[in-house]
Amino acid sequence: MAHCAEIVNNVVTRVVVISNDYEPNVEDFAVELFGGVWKQTSYNGTIRKNFAGIDFTYDELRDAFIPPQCHDEAVLDEQTCLWTCTNSDHDIIKL
Repeated sequence: MAHCAEIVNNVVTRVVVISNDYEPNVEDFAVELFGGVWKQTSYNGTIRKNFAGIDFTYDELRDAFIPPQCHDEAVLDEQTCLWTCTNSDHDIIKL
């Protein structure tokens, strides 16, 4: 199954499952079905770095989905587009 994320103001508002029958035009199919802006995402991170989740940011320059920043001290890893933290007082969820 293919997955598409709806993007509103660069923020993911929902993720839907679409039949592989519509590949490679999954995004076009989602636009026709729902309207709006849609970007394909994948569980294994081969498309746009990370699997999109609600409230993730879509960064057009990086063509990547970036999870919400856990706190102000976190630093974005440019290779993975995930946040890293060296403060042991914080619990970080690894994706």
